[in-house]
Amino acid sequence: MFAAINNWLIQVFNVSAFSWPALGFAQVLDIFIVAVLLYLVLRWIRRTQAWILLRGVAIVLAIAVIAGIFELIVVQWIVNNAISMGLVVVVILFQPELRKALEQIGRGQYLIQLKEETERQVHISAHTVDEIIKVTRVLSKNLTGALIVFENEVDISEHERRGIPLDAQVSVQLLLNIFEKNAPLHDGAIIIRNNRVSSASCILPLTSESIDDNLGTRHRAAMGISEVSDARVVVVSEETGTISLVVDGKIERGVSDTQLRELLMWGTPPKSRFTIFRSRRKKK
Repeated sequence: MFAAINNWLIQVFNVSAFSWPALGFAQVLDIFIVAVLLYLVLRWIRRTQAWILLRGVAIVLAIAVIAGIFELIVVQWIVNNAISMGLVVVVILFQPELRKALEQIGRGQYLIQLKEETERQVHISAHTVDEIIKVTRVLSKNLTGALIVFENEVDISEHERRGIPLDAQVSVQLLLNIFEKNAPLHDGAIIIRNNRVSSASCILPLTSESIDDNLGTRHRAAMGISEVSDARVVVVSEETGTISLVVDGKIERGVSDTQLRELLMWGTPPKSRFTIFRSRRKKK
């Protein structure tokens, strides 16, 4: 098997032989520096939308190794041609994340950003959940629309910057004032990070999927942000007062207080509990 891997590496990278070099102090230091840099890069990517794409790249590389071991000629040809364009494809796919990283490095904020990531609290506290449940109950009764986004591990600061920064404690009074129909911050979503309202009146990307005709822009925005991140989104319908929870581009409508508490505090629910509502033409 190792001989097959060696032959595949020789074929792909066009080298005459593949062997382990003699390791000295300089080589060990070189490997250590590269390992640290790779760790920092992966740690940064872990909180970006590129993490999902990176997993896809890892799967493609795994397929390439398997094709090399079992000498799958057609698959090897496809992989070899894909690798030659891989760098360009990666730059195109990861362009927003790479630009953000270079900006942080240029401003000297990269290490500070890593420290902030270490101190993040992904878990939603019981107090935050209690306040959200109280608020959604009042908003639902008064037929007042709301869009509440809980940031998880994937960073959504790009969408946060489009709103109004607050950095306030989650409370019933604050959220009721924000979502008041005539309030300046009523339109858009609020983003909750580290159990605090980090921003309000945020503009979110809309889903491109077909959804039920009874669902409006808030639901499309909730599905859109959940498709590009691992955020959990609570939506209160302005027309019906229905409370919904959106995770991973899927929506569950009419959740009770007990369900909302469970799904927010204990992470992503089983996918079987969610249903994608697609538009259906009524039969005449």
